[in-house]
Amino acid sequence: MTDVSPALALRLRQQALLSDFGVEALRATELLPLLHRAVELCAEGMKAQFCKALEYSREQDCLLICAGVGWKDDVVGKAIIGADLASPAGFALKTGQPVISNHLQVETRFRTPQIMADHGIKRAINVLIANRDGHYGVLEVDDTREGKFEEADIAFMQGFANLLGGAIERQRGEARLKAALERQDLLSREMSHRVKNSLAVVAGFLALQARGSDDEKVREALVDARTRVEAVAAVHDQLWRQPTLGAIDISGFLEALCGKLQESARRNVIRCEAVRLDIPADLAIPLGLFVNELVTNAIKYAYPDGEGEIRVTACPHEEGGLVIGVADDGAGLPDGFDPTQARSTSLGMRIINNLGRQLGGPLTVAPDVKGAHFSLRMLLPS
Repeated sequence: MTDVSPALALRLRQQALLSDFGVEALRATELLPLLHRAVELCAEGMKAQFCKALEYSREQDCLLICAGVGWKDDVVGKAIIGADLASPAGFALKTGQPVISNHLQVETRFRTPQIMADHGIKRAINVLIANRDGHYGVLEVDDTREGKFEEADIAFMQGFANLLGGAIERQRGEARLKAALERQDLLSREMSHRVKNSLAVVAGFLALQARGSDDEKVREALVDARTRVEAVAAVHDQLWRQPTLGAIDISGFLEALCGKLQESARRNVIRCEAVRLDIPADLAIPLGLFVNELVTNAIKYAYPDGEGEIRVTACPHEEGGLVIGVADDGAGLPDGFDPTQARSTSLGMRIINNLGRQLGGPLTVAPDVKGAHFSLRMLLPS
């Protein structure tokens, strides 16, 4: 087997380091640790004593040493280098061209930055770190020993710089997307909160009209309308309080809704048992109104002569989706009651049926049980 020359072995090692770093760059979620890892591997691949990553500041037109290996403790994160064309790093930044300086002591093209003179640097090589958002900065390798950086070293270092540029671009894009999503979330919460407040005003108007009416049927209709408007407001009130608006935890959502309903049902106990599961936010409103309407009916009619329990449940269905249930042990339903016959039932049941169809319906009633036991299989998107 032919022995591999030291030069070839070095290039093979550099390719292996680039390959390993490429995987890290794809997985990285934070920039500074990635920069530190890049300078470590780059110094290793170049067999150099020093390496640094410099971030460009447009406001001050300078380069900050944000990551480095081999430097004194007071350098990384603090020291700055001029970004003008008279410095090697500045020339690489402003022109986009790599710079090799193998004899800084006698270099006539550039001045030697003071930080490099203090460390006795004799040779340096600089490449640009760029992305679509503009130039991030410069990657530089330095050494105090005699030697010579070559064109092949530029290809190795530029590979690191390109991987860094791509990672920076991706992380900045993700940060912008996150900020946009957070703003959208904030606007959605604000909208839901304002809807709740507006509906509360409408409910107040309906209450005033009800108190001012001498007709009992008109007064009852206005009170029912106010109750339903308050129900919509209560659902929006719960929505804007959720940790995330894109998906709503059905357990916390229904428990909070039942807690609100309990405030106006002092003679009843409302219990809620719901599985912890996220559902799309656009299903939360019809679900909340559906449960509200059934619980409100139970409060009104289930226990006309006393106190009783009303149960709200949400559990997985064996064939997918959720089974939503509202049950009581009270007076029960009229003989022959069919909840699906909307034309022959009350406005409340028509509303319940319409909401049930939005959720996946139809509404069913358990036969031969004490009280009224309503259930509905709620479909969830796959």
